[in-house]
Amino acid sequence: MGLKDYSTRAASSLKYTGKKIASYFPHERIIDEDAIRAKLNLPSEQEVLASLQAEKKQSEKDNSLPIVHEIRDEANRSWWRFFDEFEYKTAAPNKVEKKWYHWFDPKDTPAERKLILKLDILLALFSFVMYWVKYLDQTNLNNAYVSGMKEDLNMKGNDLVNTQMVYTIGGIVFQLPCMYVIHKYPSNYLLPFMDIGWGLFTLAIYKSKSAAQLQGFRFMVGVFESAFYPTINYLLGNWYTPTEYARRGGIFYWGQMLGILTAGLIQASALENLHNVGGLEGWRWMFIIDAIITFPIGLIGIWSLPGIPSKCYSVFLTDEEIFLARERLRRNKFSTEDDSQSFFTWKLWKDMLSQWKIWLFVLLNVIAWNNSNASYGTYLLWLKSLNRFTTIKVNQLSTITPALGIVWIWITCAGSDLLNSRFGAIVFSQVFNTIGNTILAVWDVPESAKWFAFMLQYFGWAMIAVGYGWMNDAARTSPQQRAIITICMNMFGQTSTAFTSVLVWKTVEAPRYLKGFTFTASCAFSLIPISFLILAFYKRDERRAAHENGIIIYNSKKGEAAPEILADGTVIVNDGEGRKEYRLASYQSERSSAELVLDSVSEKR
Repeated sequence: MGLKDYSTRAASSLKYTGKKIASYFPHERIIDEDAIRAKLNLPSEQEVLASLQAEKKQSEKDNSLPIVHEIRDEANRSWWRFFDEFEYKTAAPNKVEKKWYHWFDPKDTPAERKLILKLDILLALFSFVMYWVKYLDQTNLNNAYVSGMKEDLNMKGNDLVNTQMVYTIGGIVFQLPCMYVIHKYPSNYLLPFMDIGWGLFTLAIYKSKSAAQLQGFRFMVGVFESAFYPTINYLLGNWYTPTEYARRGGIFYWGQMLGILTAGLIQASALENLHNVGGLEGWRWMFIIDAIITFPIGLIGIWSLPGIPSKCYSVFLTDEEIFLARERLRRNKFSTEDDSQSFFTWKLWKDMLSQWKIWLFVLLNVIAWNNSNASYGTYLLWLKSLNRFTTIKVNQLSTITPALGIVWIWITCAGSDLLNSRFGAIVFSQVFNTIGNTILAVWDVPESAKWFAFMLQYFGWAMIAVGYGWMNDAARTSPQQRAIITICMNMFGQTSTAFTSVLVWKTVEAPRYLKGFTFTASCAFSLIPISFLILAFYKRDERRAAHENGIIIYNSKKGEAAPEILADGTVIVNDGEGRKEYRLASYQSERSSAELVLDSVSEKR
């Protein structure tokens, strides 16, 4: 073989090797949906949209008619049906009984279940780990404060709450560009970059010599953490259906509780084993340990975070699974189109600002950001004020409330999904939250009552994932609007705490915090009527869109005429919007093309 031939083969081999190596790095997955449909012998996209079976030989006109599965007269509708959030989502013939302990929906095919399990590991589980690291880096300030940092940095008066406020401001300011960025650019590169950034500044804190220097480092930690929270909520809303979101959001929030819990344990261990090692105090060692944990998690995120179905970057999902994820969203009436260019159009903003969703969900989250006393170290400062426990013991006892928080979050989020009631889950959590904060606002109660009240403090945050899941469902027709509302919910909620913390959680008022506990009790209670208002608007919109789910609604008591059913199965509806025609489905034999797609993917793989 000549030198030229050898060089050609070597170059070809290197090119192949380069492509092989590159395939292990996340890249945008461009899939040909039509080719996948043909490969799996699935109905065409037009047939899916028409929701008609191919074997029915009908006219083109008939094939274009929307399918009706149920004609429902609401004349004798029970009052309690108002609280059934899925009343207009599923027609009676298509309803399947769901057990409370089932992880999957009874209608999920084997292929769907495999996809969901992959997502649970790649997205839900990893977001839990990443949130653990984030909150470890965030909440360690309170533990350090009661473990020697206050004295070493000569912190006085309201220095602690001011440092918390500076961190919050950093997070708020840099969320503004995230409205555009999280929907436009790959999250599997964005979040790991931000993760490493906040890890570096967390590490820098161990070198702090003054309160001012500490506040500067904390500001930068807030800057780099700004994209994390809204981006994860946005990703969860783009992969999971409305009946799956809250449990995965609950798993994500476990990371917050674990971060608070382990911060106490790490600080206690650092004080006991590392204090004055290398000339560093124990609280400084905690920030070093936190940073060491943070860096590798960020790198893993490059491979674990999958992007969104319309712009998937995962090397672990097959083309068929990406296609299946998109079909699942379409079945639930979620838009999968890339509408990121609409961000700069007046039409998008006019449409979004003229609807109730952005206003009420932002209001809900603003109140929710202020409904818990946990962020301000109230429990820790109360324990220290008892003058009964050593610093190590205080840090160990601080782990009790977040451990219980994991339980409260799971009960609330699982109940939301399995009972199909976001409103009910919010009311449940805030009743307990109101009770706990009211007891602490009264204060002059037996010490056992205070212990009980502090044990309830994380019921405040138990409903956060439920609220984001509800918003993703309500705004499902526009991915860009969902991204903007997600950012606004987080940004305005966090903004409110920047000044409420200074007004009602002044460090000098610890541990009594009369204004603080009264304020959080009021916020907790007010979430109930706000959620009721959201439910009313949500049910109104769902009723209007019931025909998209194959349900025709009328009320004979109000004089509304029943739809006319012709002999050929055509359903004619005459209402205020004019004449509309539908095709009546056969309950026994017809299923939507979307369901056929899901079954076929399962059978062919």
